[in-house]
Amino acid sequence: MDSRSSSSFGNDPVEHTRLPRRVVARYATGSLGTGGFATLPGLVLVYYLTDSLGVAALLAGVIVTLAKLWDVIIDPVIGGLSDRALARSGTRRGPMLIGAIGLPIAFVLTFAVPAGLPVAASTLWVLVAFIAAATFFSLFQVPYIALPAELTSGYQERTRLLTWRVVVLTLAILLFGAGGPELRGLFPADPLLGYLVMAIIAAVVLAIGLLVATSVAPRGLSSISPHPRPGVLSMEHYRAGLAVLRESQPFRALLLTFMLQGLATGLMLAGAQFVATWVLRDEGAVTVLFLSLIAPALVFAPVWRRIADRLGKERAFRLASLVFLIATLVLVGMTWAPGWWIVAPVAVAGAAYAGMQSLPLAMLPDVISVDRERFAEITPPGPWNARPTGIPVESRAGVFGGVWTAGETAGMALGATVLTLVLALSGYVESSAGMSVTQPAQAIAGISLSFSLLPAALMFLSLVTLRRYRLREHDVRGAAA
Repeated sequence: MDSRSSSSFGNDPVEHTRLPRRVVARYATGSLGTGGFATLPGLVLVYYLTDSLGVAALLAGVIVTLAKLWDVIIDPVIGGLSDRALARSGTRRGPMLIGAIGLPIAFVLTFAVPAGLPVAASTLWVLVAFIAAATFFSLFQVPYIALPAELTSGYQERTRLLTWRVVVLTLAILLFGAGGPELRGLFPADPLLGYLVMAIIAAVVLAIGLLVATSVAPRGLSSISPHPRPGVLSMEHYRAGLAVLRESQPFRALLLTFMLQGLATGLMLAGAQFVATWVLRDEGAVTVLFLSLIAPALVFAPVWRRIADRLGKERAFRLASLVFLIATLVLVGMTWAPGWWIVAPVAVAGAAYAGMQSLPLAMLPDVISVDRERFAEITPPGPWNARPTGIPVESRAGVFGGVWTAGETAGMALGATVLTLVLALSGYVESSAGMSVTQPAQAIAGISLSFSLLPAALMFLSLVTLRRYRLREHDVRGAAA
């Protein structure tokens, strides 16, 4: 089958081929795993380190950042390995399956620090386990990101596919973001046991979502005999990643926009527990914050799809980003007037967040397909056509997915890092499980601003970079045709 002219479900390269509902459902189920892993550690890991293990706030941020930096380093490599798996076996299923099995195990180990372990040993334990979890996550996530470009070539069909993925993603955020802290709270006398029970139950749900989505990876997409490929640690993978950044201007603009927005949302995600505890004075209020964020997202994900079909994906994405920016600016008022009123702007941000997730993810396969066709035009057909990086023209989707995942991970990781820097600079007082502390006023102000003004500034910058995205619907349809 010529991957440049048809999807795995039909031969119409434009819009007439509609993905079966079972394919859309199985693909979307993967976000139960990816959304859960992206949400729960981002929500509770820093708090687990600072308030249960007694790790200094700055060091807690270093742990999360190191694990995420490792993720950024290996994502382009995994992208290349995913493309190699496709060329060799005709499917990306192998790496996805390894990630689906390994991630739940490493996730449990992250929150299984034995009671009484010295702080230094606890720190090392969490670092190693979380790095392993990040590695397995990338093995699944990178090929998972590449699949939409191979499942369908339809411009609006990709929006449909990614819309339902985001619906499940928001359900996962709701389930893990609200349910995780509630499970932990069932054991107030033993917080470490609460975290372990939370991790075990979450791991079961992660495994279900990841394994179901693994089954949707198309088989037989390529009959190409493997071209001599770079080894696992070869710099060729990174050269391939740099090549897609250099050669695709729409990809650069879209990725930078998504990274800035990931940094903004990651900052708010990491700060939600601190806002609940020190601004609203109720540790359990983090559940309310998540409900107010996710419930509107569930409703508005299909709405953003309709807006995109009418206005175009890039205009709808810009509109969603602007709404989120306005909501975070309103939240600045919590610095002087803390209270439950913040639930309303958080809900508005949640409505916008659905579009900020589904639309760029629906735009990414468009970028990949236009890139593939552009280079197919300047090279004669054949399985051995390759760019200077040695990666065949037909199999760059994994490279795009690897670079995208690396950028997304970096944005989310830096969110937690920025929060810990704010906490450290504002004089936040760490504590161990069972200890009672009082935070200085400047620390509480820092928490408030990291949940409002800083994300607003990042959203403004993302709107600037989004203006440089120049790919339009007629470009995508032209490439498909």
